[in-house]
Amino acid sequence: MPQPTDLLQLAKTAAVAAAQYIRSVSQPPEPASWDLKGVSDFVTQVDRDSEQMIKDILLGEFPNSVVVGEELSPRSSGNGDNLTWIVDPLDGTTNFLHGYPAYAVSIAAQKNGVLVAGVVVNVHRHLVYTASVGGGAWCADVPLRVSRTSEPASALIGTGFPFKTLDVLPQYLQQFSTVLKTTSGIRRAGSAALDLVDVALGRFDGFWELSLAPWDVAAGTLLVREAGGVVTDTEGHTTVVRHGPLVAGNPVIHSWLLRLLSTQPPSTPSAAP
Repeated sequence: MPQPTDLLQLAKTAAVAAAQYIRSVSQPPEPASWDLKGVSDFVTQVDRDSEQMIKDILLGEFPNSVVVGEELSPRSSGNGDNLTWIVDPLDGTTNFLHGYPAYAVSIAAQKNGVLVAGVVVNVHRHLVYTASVGGGAWCADVPLRVSRTSEPASALIGTGFPFKTLDVLPQYLQQFSTVLKTTSGIRRAGSAALDLVDVALGRFDGFWELSLAPWDVAAGTLLVREAGGVVTDTEGHTTVVRHGPLVAGNPVIHSWLLRLLSTQPPSTPSAAP
């Protein structure tokens, strides 16, 4: 069986190639060419071509593996013994379409249900973030570490709006109000993969979102954990590579944020489309 470092290198090759392709697009496509997958959820041929490129590279090396991708194969899943790649070919499509410089390529490798390698490429800034199980999280030769902030009043928290699942918006707004009143601020950039990178880098002390998909969080989750952080769902369960909510942060702020969110009225988020 391939080692995590081998899988990481292949994921990095695929992610960098896709990022180069996305940068080669001279300008964002015109709105007339956007397809609507759901409420305010757009996709273009750029997303599809990026995912196809990634699939060709990954399956070219491991033809018996499975690719779970946002655009071409969102319902695919590997059995417990298979090598599964979890791919977001362009995380932050709306940002990309508007020229807002916060979008990424995200690829994770999962063996026997365990995340073993992950890559997130900040496309606009040409930055590559990598992690392998037991091998730490890195940007080039610089190790990533979560912040040491322990006081919520000093914490900066990342978030994402539930724009695809508006039924949980009332619960989210209550949470937003509570977090805002007890921290130094909240930021929302529109790419969960990059939000998790910011947690791993120590820029964000914590992060939460109520409705995410596996490809949004897989690589970023491993980055945060290998950088010394904690990632769970809103009930504290560590299995997060699925549709649903996510809470991440350094150990102290994650624990505090988890307790804070649990004081809000319960709600069951709808699965992301």
